[in-house]
Amino acid sequence: MKKLLPIVFLLVGLSAGVGAGVMMGGKPPEVPEGDQSHEDAELDAAEHETKAEASHEDVTENDYLRLTKQFVVPLVAQDRVEGLVTVSLSLEATPGNSDAFYAKEPKLRDAFLQVLFDHANMGGFNGAFTRPENLEVLRGALSEVAKREMGDEIHGVLISDIARQDTH
Repeated sequence: MKKLLPIVFLLVGLSAGVGAGVMMGGKPPEVPEGDQSHEDAELDAAEHETKAEASHEDVTENDYLRLTKQFVVPLVAQDRVEGLVTVSLSLEATPGNSDAFYAKEPKLRDAFLQVLFDHANMGGFNGAFTRPENLEVLRGALSEVAKREMGDEIHGVLISDIARQDTH
């Protein structure tokens, strides 16, 4: 009986969810035939397609190249490790540069790690380190290094993950 009860609850919950979905789901609003002409409908469809194509072009304009490993940055105070910050980065680049990026990834990692250490030593990961202005400073420094190493093919650096773990 104890093993059967969860299955019964699952079935009842699933049935209730499906029933609520059917009851709450409505039909799309119908437009009376006289309210919109055939030409207006064609213009709306063409406009929608143009907007969809434009937004698709924006999305595929750049490649996003993810660095394969996270960066681990120790937070040192008074000659002792007070915490760790882990950061995951990606680069926004002109399409077709992934081979050059992965060939230079070790050198980029070294340069990025130095920027992250400098940021930590200046107190950039203290307090409210995720405030937009603090992250913008870090992004700018990382972007500058990326452009120096890879050239104008790099459009920016994205911080995809950041976390801080204090040791106390």
